[in-house]
Amino acid sequence: MTDRLYYTDPFLHEFEARVVAVSGEAVVLDSSAFYPTSGGQVFDTGWLEADGSVRIRVKEVVENEQTGEVLHILESAAVLQPGVMVRGMIDAERRLDHMQQHTGQHVLSAAFEKLYGFATVSFHMGEESCTIDLATDAVNARQLEAAEMLVNQIIAEDRPVEIRFATPDEARTLGVRKIPPAEREKLRLIDVRDFDLNACGGTHVRSTGQIGCILLRKVEKVKQGVRVEFVCGLRAVRTARHDFQTLTEAAGVFSTHIWEVPAQVRKSLEEIKTAQKAQHHLLEEVAELKAQQLLQAAPDRGGFKLVAQFFPERDLGFIKMLAQKVTKSATAVALLGCGGQQPSLVFAQTSGLANDMGALMKDTVQRLGTRGGGNRDMAQGGAPSGDSAEAALRDVAGGL
Repeated sequence: MTDRLYYTDPFLHEFEARVVAVSGEAVVLDSSAFYPTSGGQVFDTGWLEADGSVRIRVKEVVENEQTGEVLHILESAAVLQPGVMVRGMIDAERRLDHMQQHTGQHVLSAAFEKLYGFATVSFHMGEESCTIDLATDAVNARQLEAAEMLVNQIIAEDRPVEIRFATPDEARTLGVRKIPPAEREKLRLIDVRDFDLNACGGTHVRSTGQIGCILLRKVEKVKQGVRVEFVCGLRAVRTARHDFQTLTEAAGVFSTHIWEVPAQVRKSLEEIKTAQKAQHHLLEEVAELKAQQLLQAAPDRGGFKLVAQFFPERDLGFIKMLAQKVTKSATAVALLGCGGQQPSLVFAQTSGLANDMGALMKDTVQRLGTRGGGNRDMAQGGAPSGDSAEAALRDVAGGL
């Protein structure tokens, strides 16, 4: 088994070790400060240096759960062989970020459990944010704010975060928040003084003040409960800065203060809805007038009027509306097409006529190599181009 140096000193960024095994690009060392992906925390990256000059990138670190070996996945392991001494160097910036997120998760999980009895079911650390899943049906805004306030108070108090070891039986008497189900001779405990004691194999800061801060971001319902998204430390600073810049830009668009952006957005949405209703009403009037014009000029095919028209500048919404107006105003068949960004066809007829618009459309789109469909009285489909749509209309009209 690999001696895991981060167990006792998560701030150890450089170490010396001996290569035990090499398999492809995977290297096993007799000891390592590199953290492998485990328990929701992602792996460290860094470098291995051999012969004092050859530096090799460590791009991933994984754990062999059966053997306890830590596998260092390198960009190239060609120069390494068993017995060679190497110097390991951890990406310190990435390690600090992970320690801030993981310790922040301990404090946040403890806060939700102390305040509301919400146990943490799982933890995930992403590249931009982290999440915990809570065993509850809902978390409201008041509870979210209270938990955020409590965790940041604990951070401000700069409480010590210590590593302890205990047997599972000892851990139960100590009030450990969550004991892992797997039987182990010794458990590694992370002790946030007088606030949280939890079994964990990850890397953590030395005191809560080093977390920096915790910012809760989003809440969503998931299968196993409620998922809370959060960021800690320097991530929280970057996220807050990005949020502020986004709000500032939005405020500039509305010529208002950032606090007034939500009200301005709601006002703009209402104005858009009002304008859309007015536009729809006007479009209906246009369609009604156009339907009457087309019917007056349409030939009589023995029991129905045939309206066949292509509109190069109109869209699908308009020709559907027009088809409905035509077939409701008179006993008629409407074969309509449009150009624009999405060339389309609409076939419609007054209910009760003998034609089958769905079948007619199916045959047409098969010839055009597009898709479409509908029922006996109304169908729609696509066309490769405006020219092909117009040509298809002529062919269908000639066959009726």
